[in-house]
Amino acid sequence: MGNKLVAYFSASGVTGNVAKTLAEAAGADLYEIKPEVPYTKVDLNWQDKKARSTIEMNDKSYRPAIADKDADIKKYDVVFVGFPVWWYVAPTIINTFLESYDFSGKTIVLFATSGGSGFGKTEENLKNSVSTSTVIKEGKVFSGKQTKADLAAWVNSLGI
Repeated sequence: MGNKLVAYFSASGVTGNVAKTLAEAAGADLYEIKPEVPYTKVDLNWQDKKARSTIEMNDKSYRPAIADKDADIKKYDVVFVGFPVWWYVAPTIINTFLESYDFSGKTIVLFATSGGSGFGKTEENLKNSVSTSTVIKEGKVFSGKQTKADLAAWVNSLGI
């Protein structure tokens, strides 16, 4: 396939590091999905029922605003979309990103970082945020310690 983009949201930097290495390994451009209001350490305290991330994840219709909508999605055939796993799914800012652009006819490959969780119902939860002609592939969950060679092998295994 043609042009590739690695778009990612990273709250603590782990997903960002994987995304940067993946972009190098895949020969892809890189785009950071930034929240309009950055997350603080307090916002990310998943043990606090009043923390911003907890409140957002408990309301699946909530869409945190993104800082910009200037990704030139139309020039890419494959878009890797990366995020940390929150509550066994993608943070709702990923829905915001997907709903902000037209991904018709494109292939989206999901990747995530987690200390132990899998994708859960992520793919299912994201399908409603793109057109029916968009192909979403459940990719892989990474620990954050992958090398460029590891990620290149993964990309090659996808056949894209």
